[in-house]
Amino acid sequence: MEALFSPPSLAEQERMVEAILFASAEPLSVAEIESRMPPGSDAREALRLLARRYEGRGVTLRRAGERWAFRTAPDLGFLMSRETVETRPLSRAAIETLAIIAYHQPVTRAEIEEIRGVAVSKGTIDLLMERGWIRLGRRRATPGRPVTFVVTDAFLDHFGLESARDLPGLRELREAGLLDARLHEADEDGADDPGAPQQDMFD
Repeated sequence: MEALFSPPSLAEQERMVEAILFASAEPLSVAEIESRMPPGSDAREALRLLARRYEGRGVTLRRAGERWAFRTAPDLGFLMSRETVETRPLSRAAIETLAIIAYHQPVTRAEIEEIRGVAVSKGTIDLLMERGWIRLGRRRATPGRPVTFVVTDAFLDHFGLESARDLPGLRELREAGLLDARLHEADEDGADDPGAPQQDMFD
């Protein structure tokens, strides 16, 4: 009777996790994976073993925040360039707002505007939320209890980051020519234009 209720071997659990992730259209958390497995399974350990098995392969197992997914190996990304071309470039306002949230999270709208030196339009915030790259964080314990913004696991997954700590530093951004001197300056018209196409600093 005890054998009937014992969990599958780790090798079998690894196969199960592999199948679950391949069939999923989006990254999954450990809890979501484990909920689909037999009782007593250890999805976290199976993920560790699976990640090791896929090291150096054309497809690797990557963690983005608290979620896991199979992704093309970074050095082979050029093979998928036609499939990953972004058809809706972000505006400069959206790029700057996203960068500020990523580097200063959790951050309020007022703090974003203070750093940029220009008002943030609702359209810019809506665009980033529609893409699933930012979400509402906790309210600040200050007068008015303003909401804060933070980046999402979808943002980390899109840019191949395990956590926000993996964002490039200021020196790396300068060397790559991605640190815009106008980040702290107001736009000429004094307002955001979320529809204007600009080069995405995260390409």
